[in-house]
Amino acid sequence: MRVILVPVADRPECAKALSVAFDIGKRLGASVSGCHMRPHRYSEVSMSNAFSNAAWRKKCTNKAPAAAQALYRCAAEQRGYDLIRRAREKPGALWAERVGSPDVLMGIFGPVSDLIVVSRPARSRNVADMFMRAALLESSRPVLILPQTTRRRVGKRIVIAWNQSTEVARSVSAAMPLLVAATEVSIVSCGPEDHPGPKSTQVVAYLKHWGVNAEHFETRGRKIEPELMAAYKELEGDLIIAGAYSRSRWREKVFGGTTEFLLRKARIPVLTVHM
Repeated sequence: MRVILVPVADRPECAKALSVAFDIGKRLGASVSGCHMRPHRYSEVSMSNAFSNAAWRKKCTNKAPAAAQALYRCAAEQRGYDLIRRAREKPGALWAERVGSPDVLMGIFGPVSDLIVVSRPARSRNVADMFMRAALLESSRPVLILPQTTRRRVGKRIVIAWNQSTEVARSVSAAMPLLVAATEVSIVSCGPEDHPGPKSTQVVAYLKHWGVNAEHFETRGRKIEPELMAAYKELEGDLIIAGAYSRSRWREKVFGGTTEFLLRKARIPVLTVHM
């Protein structure tokens, strides 16, 4: 990973996201690209009535970009990052301001990043929710979704929620730099592995090629979400890697599913990728 993208506003959850992004950047030798994304006052220019209305209700004034930049600059300086104007091989802190809706901007800048860091929304249909959904659905890049408050380092004790799907396999591949740098990696499968796709033992063997020594843990599989969270807590995890929407996204939203649970209800850092 060489470029970590963080949407920035002058909010406490953004300060937490920047702290995690710069910490990961230090460990992986990555640049951190902070971007203040704001709507135009006229919604037809920003291409999103919902984003424009929600942002302006929160007093998205001319002072907002400067406040966001000040927050970003402070976070970069505290972690010894040089503020740079152009991309370079050596890690640095890049800053940009862009006008447009989250889905359009994430579709432009997300694909040229290696990781996107966003905050979990406190409720649905707010600005944070728009950024999370846009990052997941428009970028095709791994997205790290953080709880509103987090005090622990992220990515030292990683748990992989393995279900034999192509989606989680993509997430594991995308997160390989983090897995290599982790102190401990655990693979948790819920119930018997009787679906098409690699078994956990094969994933353990695959990770050994990368120098990652992972352990496998299996639960009964009767209640997947509670069992997964119990295993995560017992393993003292600080990040869970999961696939995004192994079933239809709309089916999960209506009937529920592990992805929706991890995105909406689990108060833990989650890394996933949706293609």
